[in-house]
Amino acid sequence: MDNEHLPWGQILSRYVVARPDGLHLFAYGRVTQADKALLKQYIATLEATRVSALSRDAQMAFWINLYNAKTIDIVLDHYPVKSIRDISLGGLFTIGPWKQKNMTVEGRSLSLDDVEHGILRKQWKDPRIHYAVNCASIGCPNLASTPFTATTLEAMLDEGARSYVNHPRGVTVKNGKLTISRIWQWYREDFGRTDGEIISHLATYASPALRRQLQDIRDIDGYDYDWNLNEAK
Repeated sequence: MDNEHLPWGQILSRYVVARPDGLHLFAYGRVTQADKALLKQYIATLEATRVSALSRDAQMAFWINLYNAKTIDIVLDHYPVKSIRDISLGGLFTIGPWKQKNMTVEGRSLSLDDVEHGILRKQWKDPRIHYAVNCASIGCPNLASTPFTATTLEAMLDEGARSYVNHPRGVTVKNGKLTISRIWQWYREDFGRTDGEIISHLATYASPALRRQLQDIRDIDGYDYDWNLNEAK
């Protein structure tokens, strides 16, 4: 199955821009018509896959790649936009494209929300999923620069967690006050029931310097998130 992710790897290698500060951006405005077609063909290939026949790690990699590829595809279909939240595909009063059923896998019609919440979070119950799926926003964890595969899954999940926790858009400590991404607020139950449990989760992936700062903190003082498109100009 890993070879089937090669087209996605080509897209990522051409258009993911890894900045020196650790933030990954995507060059939506530079994507060629040929690569837009390549992306759509890749998604069609995934939709035709009998995912239930894959190993468990390969299944998880499959769903993460499908989610991220479809998200990029949707943004490209509506580009230019300032934010993915401006793309309302699920109805008049919805924000963003997450509820529209626009994929079919093994006869099941799926939305981005179905993939993230109904499949990935439900079946794996692994908080690192939140560092792997990308919602095309600055505030989101990085879009990985290579596809997930069964072989690379564990290492990439850990790397995604470390890169986000140790970036200011993930965790900031200033004058002893802790501000963190709203991802840990929106999906609190995936990380811990209390502030202390969430801080303990952060410390697991924190650099030594950040871990020392977190040692004396007991409460989360605020949450932040940047919905601007993760676009490399």
